[in-house]
Amino acid sequence: MEEVDKIIIHTCRQIGCNLDDDVSSLREFSTSLIIEAVVRCLRVIDHSINLSHQLPPGMSARYRLGTDLANACVNLGWRGEIGYQTFLYSNDVEIRRILMFLIEKLPKETETISDEPLGKNALLKRKLSAELSRCLNQPWLPPVCKKKGLRWDSKGTWQREGTVGNHSYRSEILTIPEGLGDINREIKKDLKDYYTRHLPVVNLQPSQSKHAAPSLLERNAELVTAAQEWETEWNTLGLQSRLTEKDYRARKAERLKKRISAQIQESLKQSESNTSAVSDLLQVIGAPSEKRESGKGSRFTHAEKLQFAKDDDKLASEMALGEGPKVSSEEEIKQQQEEEANSLREQLRELTSQLEKMEIDMKNYKAGITELEEEQKDLEKQYEANQDLYKVKKKTMDLLPDADNNIAKLQSVVDASIQRLQSLHKQWEEHRTPLIAECEKLQQENDTQANESLKKVEDIRALREKMKEVAEETKGKEESYKQLVEDYKTLTRDLNRSAYTRRIMEIVGNIRKQKEDIEKILIETRSLQKEINQASGKLNRTFTATDEMIFKDAKKDESVRKAYKFLASLHESFDQLIKTVEDTGSIMREIRDLEDQVDKELGKKTGANLEKISSDLKQMKQENQGLIAKVKGK
Repeated sequence: MEEVDKIIIHTCRQIGCNLDDDVSSLREFSTSLIIEAVVRCLRVIDHSINLSHQLPPGMSARYRLGTDLANACVNLGWRGEIGYQTFLYSNDVEIRRILMFLIEKLPKETETISDEPLGKNALLKRKLSAELSRCLNQPWLPPVCKKKGLRWDSKGTWQREGTVGNHSYRSEILTIPEGLGDINREIKKDLKDYYTRHLPVVNLQPSQSKHAAPSLLERNAELVTAAQEWETEWNTLGLQSRLTEKDYRARKAERLKKRISAQIQESLKQSESNTSAVSDLLQVIGAPSEKRESGKGSRFTHAEKLQFAKDDDKLASEMALGEGPKVSSEEEIKQQQEEEANSLREQLRELTSQLEKMEIDMKNYKAGITELEEEQKDLEKQYEANQDLYKVKKKTMDLLPDADNNIAKLQSVVDASIQRLQSLHKQWEEHRTPLIAECEKLQQENDTQANESLKKVEDIRALREKMKEVAEETKGKEESYKQLVEDYKTLTRDLNRSAYTRRIMEIVGNIRKQKEDIEKILIETRSLQKEINQASGKLNRTFTATDEMIFKDAKKDESVRKAYKFLASLHESFDQLIKTVEDTGSIMREIRDLEDQVDKELGKKTGANLEKISSDLKQMKQENQGLIAKVKGK
């Protein structure tokens, strides 16, 4: 225990406990030293624990501090009985166990420290480095997510930390070169030249530099989703198609091209129908003959040319007569322009109203046309059905004059068709049986192949899942390896572990010596037990032999009879003597056990603890009386 106490004291000095040089055992620890050692160990283990390492003067504060220490030890994993009394009214055994438990929970940086005692400056530097490492290991949080992100600005206003450079999240389309790193992919020379010479860098493509990061994130998200969609499609549809990945992509591209071409053709047809409808409307409204023939242009161009046609005719007539336009003032020109604009607006309104009416009429006409087309289709179907009935009835009417001969002919035809059907049925059965057998065989082969393919697909999926799991495991191991390497780099290299190793070797040597002594004692006890067993067996054998010999002569001689009685009494006395020796041995063992229990109870400092409890009780009563007096005084 002395070596264990030395290790505990050495560790307490390393973590900053103010211990005297004369302290060499836990028995010399006072209550204040015990609380200081426990609190400093808890602070090193968990930096979030903010407990005072000094013993408070008030008894209520002491009880509260002891309860907090007990709860902290339980949260760390202590499974024994613990409470405030463990620290305030402690004994050596319990404090030794608790300090050993806390020292085992200390991090590695505190376990590998040099043997020399550290001063206040070294402890301050160590605290600063520990705090900086803790801050660096924590994940970065934006100021919006922080609870205390407000600060007082130099302008005299409250401002949230880091909100000066905030801006809206806006992404733009980026052009990223594709296929340059793929050797099997062929790229055109012009495209490669554009990628290498003319395409700007990714961070210069957005209109503003602050949009570069959102654009890259959006692009990356699109690529990830596209890759996931392709993987799911290939795992479901691609593997079932039994094609290679290249062939599957080519077939998909052909389908997309066909679909796009069909949509383009439909849109062209719709545009042609729309232009023809607009040209018809313009013809109804009164567009010029040249535009009617061409049928090109929008309704706004037609309306504009209709408006300015009269003005062009007037100007042409004036030019022909030699009369030029009269010069007028600016006000008259403005008034004329306003009048022309108003007239044009009225014309435009009239035209739009006419167009709306025409559109409504066109919709009505189209609805009527569709109804008529449906009626026409129904009439055509009725006509075809009536025509078939007419043909049948006409043939029957033609056969009525010579009914007997026609019936006989029909009977012969029916018999011939029945015979022909029977022969065809026999031929079909002859061809059908081998075909059915072959079909069943092929069906079985197809089923087996389908089952094998499904098994292979399931195996491939399982292998891919295993690959993903292995990849995740490797990533986790790589991250842990990097973290361990960083931790190893942060450790100081000039540390001395000779004290720990020397003490551990001494403890191991003492344990080995004690083990050897125990083995010697066990061997001696075993040999003594054997000797005792041999002696008792020899005694029993000699007693039985002498008993038989004397018992034979005791019937004849009186002196031999007395000797037999003395032998029996001697044997009983020896048995009692052996029992007394055994009882004395058991009593001595009980005495040793009781002495050990007494030593343990003396180690618990029961008397001193009772005196402390009585003094603390008196102090508590005094504090309560003082508080009651304060309350009454108020």
